[in-house]
Amino acid sequence: MEDQFLEQIKEALEIEDRSIEMSDNFRDYDEWDSLSRLSLIAMLDEEYSVAIEEETFKKLITLQDLFNEVQTRTA
Repeated sequence: MEDQFLEQIKEALEIEDRSIEMSDNFRDYDEWDSLSRLSLIAMLDEEYSVAIEEETFKKLITLQDLFNEVQTRTA
């Protein structure tokens, strides 16, 4: 499940030239900007039917945090 999640993140953020890890701070990616944020939110809604509120999203630091939040909401 984590591998699929990472691939979906890479696609949403248009990361093609490197691997990413669950421990990464996704806001530190060179690709991170307001458009990639919207792409990520859209992917979470489309793939997992998850909408994360702004206050909660601000607290998510790593991809693991984001994955855990999605898991909690889909369980």
